Amino acid sequence: MAAPMQVDEAVPGDSSEFIFPLKNFLSSCSDEWKADGLPYFAVDEGLYSRQLYVLGHEAMKKMAASNVLIVGMKGLGVEIAKNVALAGVKTVTIYDPAPTEIADLGTQFFLREEDIGKPRAEVTRPRLAELNSYVPIKLLEGSGEITPEMVAPYQVVVLTNATIAKQVEINEFCREKGIYFIAADVRGLFGSVFNDFGKDFACVDPTGENPQTGMIVEVEEDEEGIVTCLDETRHGLEDGDFVTFSEVKGMEGLNGCEPRKVTVKGPYTFAIGDTRGLGQYKTGGIFTQVKMPKILQFKSLKESLTNPELFITDFAKFDRPETLHIGFQALSAFYEKSGYLPRPRNSQDATTVVSLAKEIAGTSAELNEKVLQELSYQATGDLSPMVAVIGGFVAQEVLKACSAKFHPMQQSMYFDSLESLPKQLPTEEDAQPVGSRYDGQIAVFGKTFQDKIFNNRQFLVGSGAIGCEMLKNWSMMGLATGQNGIIHVTDLDTIEKSNLNRQFLFRAKDVGKFKAESAASAVADMNPNLKGKIIAHQDRVGPETEQEYGDDFFAAIDGVTNALDNVAARQYMDRRCVFYQKPLLESGTLGTKANTQVVVPFLTESYSSSQDPPEKSIPSCTVKNFPNAIEHTIQWAREAFDSLFVNPPTTVNLYLSQPNFVETTLKSSGQHHDQLKQIEKYLKKDRPMSFEDCIKWARLQYENDYVNEIKQLLFNLPKDQVNSNGTPFWSGPKRAPDALKFNIDNPLDLDYLIAAANLHAFNYGLKGERDPALFRKVLASFEIPEFTPKSGVKIQVNENEPAPQQDDSDEDIDTLVASLPPPSSLAGFRLQPVDFEKDDDTNHHIDFITAASNLRATNYGITPADRHKTKLIAGKIIPAIATTTALAVGLVCLELYKMIDGKNELEDYKNGFVNLALPFFGFSEPIAAAKQKYGETEWTLWDRFEIDGNPTLQEFLDWFKNNHKLEVQMVSQGVSMLWSSFVPAKKAADRMSMKMSELVEHVSKKPIPPWTKNLLVEVMVNDEDDEDVEVPYVLVKI
Repeated sequence: MAAPMQVDEAVPGDSSEFIFPLKNFLSSCSDEWKADGLPYFAVDEGLYSRQLYVLGHEAMKKMAASNVLIVGMKGLGVEIAKNVALAGVKTVTIYDPAPTEIADLGTQFFLREEDIGKPRAEVTRPRLAELNSYVPIKLLEGSGEITPEMVAPYQVVVLTNATIAKQVEINEFCREKGIYFIAADVRGLFGSVFNDFGKDFACVDPTGENPQTGMIVEVEEDEEGIVTCLDETRHGLEDGDFVTFSEVKGMEGLNGCEPRKVTVKGPYTFAIGDTRGLGQYKTGGIFTQVKMPKILQFKSLKESLTNPELFITDFAKFDRPETLHIGFQALSAFYEKSGYLPRPRNSQDATTVVSLAKEIAGTSAELNEKVLQELSYQATGDLSPMVAVIGGFVAQEVLKACSAKFHPMQQSMYFDSLESLPKQLPTEEDAQPVGSRYDGQIAVFGKTFQDKIFNNRQFLVGSGAIGCEMLKNWSMMGLATGQNGIIHVTDLDTIEKSNLNRQFLFRAKDVGKFKAESAASAVADMNPNLKGKIIAHQDRVGPETEQEYGDDFFAAIDGVTNALDNVAARQYMDRRCVFYQKPLLESGTLGTKANTQVVVPFLTESYSSSQDPPEKSIPSCTVKNFPNAIEHTIQWAREAFDSLFVNPPTTVNLYLSQPNFVETTLKSSGQHHDQLKQIEKYLKKDRPMSFEDCIKWARLQYENDYVNEIKQLLFNLPKDQVNSNGTPFWSGPKRAPDALKFNIDNPLDLDYLIAAANLHAFNYGLKGERDPALFRKVLASFEIPEFTPKSGVKIQVNENEPAPQQDDSDEDIDTLVASLPPPSSLAGFRLQPVDFEKDDDTNHHIDFITAASNLRATNYGITPADRHKTKLIAGKIIPAIATTTALAVGLVCLELYKMIDGKNELEDYKNGFVNLALPFFGFSEPIAAAKQKYGETEWTLWDRFEIDGNPTLQEFLDWFKNNHKLEVQMVSQGVSMLWSSFVPAKKAADRMSMKMSELVEHVSKKPIPPWTKNLLVEVMVNDEDDEDVEVPYVLVKI
């Protein structure tokens, strides 16, 4: 293990602005070294928050002790380096003394035209260093090819763009020295990766999934030890998993036992082996899966060349890896023999490569000569989307080597996207280099197709993590840089610190700026041909912006690419694409998982055609009275946050600002009593005059929530309560609570008081305070009123019972209203509702929810959660890491090539699902658009009737009868029913002569916006046999 890095350790080419963040980072590391040989490492949760939910603190700590060397700084090398630097290792060192060439600019996004002729690594280093101030980027000095001695100081070595002979030489040395080795290469639409993590590599968490846990109701005391789970709760375990137990009564010997191996017996039962002598099971218990290390064996590259362990990325190409394994060796042999790579589309060179492949393979192997020929044709090709796919994958493998988190790929991977080639293949002449930054792409697709890329017109919705990667790829591809090309990008958000860890176009200086603007500017710097070709908007896409993104806008684009983070916005854009018959590229990530979807007009189903099942919600009675898991108490605390600091101040402000608020609003709602009591409390009874009053309020709130409410619950439902069938009420998922006893010396109690008092003070515009001494002083003589449980209080015991309503019959509403201070007496006074923000560590929001949740967990004997986990659940954070994003976007752009080519067969396209943790790739053809039929006419969601000239209602009805032999029964537009066969005759007659636009305005009582050119109208119709038939909607052009 390398010694801790010193602050003054030389980093070649450092500037002072780079050294200072490094010093700040090192000052956060203790001089002490823990027993596991790793330094104490404080993770910057503000920067790494989304990634921490993927990797965890332990893995990040191991990564922070790892020095990584990346050899080769063409597109693939820099993509790997970018992702590894963002992830946060100890150091990244780069080596590539070769001079920059013009073609490098087609994938190497940190090179500029003025760098041509200069050493690649040297000019790349300062730009890489800007990505993450915690990760020093070093330059390995030297000239010529890398040598074994040069790689000795590193924990992980990645070779790119190296010959097979060089890979074998370095791998043998790394294997001997215990250095983890990865070799990777991209050749046009082909990519290869080889891993060697040595003998006995211990993978501590092969899947990265949360351990399974659940309640049990029975354990048999016998040789097999069958465990039965709570009714209707699947255990989710697999054969070979390990579990331990807690809270088991009777068979106490299981509690905290050594992990026991599982044999699955059914979805609700599993066996754990001999349980004899552990006691007779009585009740209760929780099983928890234990992640056990998996020891993996790796072969050397030398052995793997003749006896490979092939990792399959696409089962539809099951036999292709074997051909490519030989093909990449043949390419290397060609280069070593000729001194150059096979020329684009050159049949003579391709014949030589095929011959070399046959020579290497011998007589036994069956090689696909067409694939080998394409590999030769594309050997000089370099494509940004392929670089993104392989670079994202390899960077995750580097992190696996550093952290032992997730299962490494074993051992040789070959990936291709030959189906991205245009239908009209380029000629040899068309694929020749022209001395431009796009030569690597021209070598694969040809100049003719490159012109199509230049003139493509795209709308990118969102410029967060996926959006940044998308724009980077597009800039490298030259997308929209032609005379007719244009990119529109929109994003409402501004840049936050937590974005910098994976939205790599942004820097610390950009925090607070609009994402779309900053991203557009950054990629125009990467490729100056984009200047003036990329238009940034700061709009949310939705009904409110249809004036801007309407008919003219969609008519002027070729397709839409979503880079969104919520389903509602995705579905809206999907509907717009169906309406305007535009292709849509869709993608999303969740930690190490990613999916991509292609939506092609008249060919595939749309994004909204199939949906994930809704998330399982927690029953309200569980949250309110019977929590049994930390997720339940966190939800309770999140709801308490709103009910204390958000909703009451909002109601008070409405009372103060809206005339006749009580009469018009409260009396029309069913909650007028609760809201009036809220106004009374927050404006009169509990209104603080000082921060000291806020402390007292917080102390009373503690007493109410964690003492009095629990006493009342146990008064209604004592611990010895039994059900009608004689079984204990407090059993199974119902955990009997205990009231807490406040102790200001308990850190959890003090945390709650500080957060609650400060948030209450914020509501009233009072200055907060964190000093514990003040809290002690205020509460030293503060008397807490005695609580006596009440009779007649209703408790909701299960979800089928109605939630109890507050009994307000004894309180006169008019008297309550009369007691409120009139709004005129508080002119100009307003409360400040809290606007929940999870990523500001100084605002007490997550502090309150953590403390409130953990106090309630203590009530119910549930294991508390730290602030980090609470923030994940309460903030509904989506875990994210740069590696997954890069790979997903690469897959999307490989599909974009196909869309630009206008491919029109389902089998031409691929939807993808990837899990980098396992690792796993899955591809499938998109699902065809579902067909429906009326008469002899088939139609899908992409079809519609179109009627020009803003017809009258009578003309509209006649049009269906005369052209389609359909009798219209009903006509509607939006929520307005325009006409139906059962409308009274007089009303129907009045409407028949109205133009459709006039009719819509007449019925809806709203004017049609002036920019609207079409009305989307739906009809119910009968056919000639008077049968109901489903038909498409109608587009009426007005």
